[in-house]
Amino acid sequence: MTTRKTTWAVVRVLRDRNAGLYLAGVVVSGFGTSALWLASGVWVKDLTGSDGLAALCMLAMWAPTLAGPALGTLADRVRRKPLLIATNLVLAALLLGLFAAGSRGGPWLLFGVLFVYGAAGVVHDAAESALVASAVGRDLLGDFNGLRMTATEGMKLLAPLAGAGLYAAYGGPSVALLDAATFVLATGLYAALRVREGRPERPAANWRRQTAEGARFLWAHPRLRPLVLAGGLTMLCAGVNGATAYAVVDALGRSPAYAGVLYAVQGAGSVAVGLLAGPALRRLGGRRFAACGIALLAVAVAVRAVPHDAVALVTSAAIGAGLPAVLIASLTAVQHETPEALLGRVTATANSLVFTPNVLGLALGAALVELTDVRLLLPALGLTLLATATPLAHHPPTTDPPTPAPPSGTDRP
Repeated sequence: MTTRKTTWAVVRVLRDRNAGLYLAGVVVSGFGTSALWLASGVWVKDLTGSDGLAALCMLAMWAPTLAGPALGTLADRVRRKPLLIATNLVLAALLLGLFAAGSRGGPWLLFGVLFVYGAAGVVHDAAESALVASAVGRDLLGDFNGLRMTATEGMKLLAPLAGAGLYAAYGGPSVALLDAATFVLATGLYAALRVREGRPERPAANWRRQTAEGARFLWAHPRLRPLVLAGGLTMLCAGVNGATAYAVVDALGRSPAYAGVLYAVQGAGSVAVGLLAGPALRRLGGRRFAACGIALLAVAVAVRAVPHDAVALVTSAAIGAGLPAVLIASLTAVQHETPEALLGRVTATANSLVFTPNVLGLALGAALVELTDVRLLLPALGLTLLATATPLAHHPPTTDPPTPAPPSGTDRP
């Protein structure tokens, strides 16, 4: 019965023209982004010979999330569909410039491109989330966000291998060209969306005050704030857990390359939970769905301390299945609960609060794994995650708000 409901939910989303186009765009651009993510670090390593500079590639892409609330305000000041198209074209042009410059630009050109890439990604995600909330049926949002997670994680399983192969054969510029092509294709998919947007009202407040409005709305909302804060704490713990990956592999007596196997299994778990997310959200409600996912993550992280191959594989799959639940639940809640005029700012603010702690967790975990035995660190993380899940589990799903009517001025076929 669960399989039948899940299959029907997937079919319903894919039958929706706008939802299908969005998911196709996610797959296409996600493939290029994942390929570049891996190749950029290898490229810098080859140019400089420095592991530290290679690690800065990820930092360059993540750093703009700190300015997420301000960047997301742009998605509330202009129409979202043209903004998505323009963002994709800007990124395509940027990557074509990197392709033309090649290795002559040195690592700092690549860092600059990645920083702009990250900033454009923040704007893109805010505009996309806001437009999805009005262009896709409201009853399909949970299913759509779950399938979006499945598509994103699926690309992370495939694209890095393609990027590595392309890099090995033709070098870094070829990967930049591939990513540029995916953004051009995604532009065509977004242009095909059938959605009419009214022109946003001229803002009465300046940029800073507009940004603060989104943050105030999120913080004052009694149902969004607990989910977003739980998401941020979960991602902080996930970052610490991610930093222990090589220590776990070492405890198994395996080579460092075995971490790739565990990451692949974790990705498969995330792909699976994305397919189940829509029906689970309808059955449990957003808070309990998030709580169940965090609790599963807590148990998996704690048990991961047991140095056994089968345990490592099973817990990796469980981590992949548990972690996305709070991310899907919080994004869907933001889309349901936030007025259309504030949605870009609130989405970007929520993303900053949820994803920035992951970077901090990676840094904290890198220090803790040198000072603490993973047999103690991982159970402690599990207890922290269980404490995070408990308040959400005690919140009855009947308090979830009813689905609001589509905003005026937007037609969905």
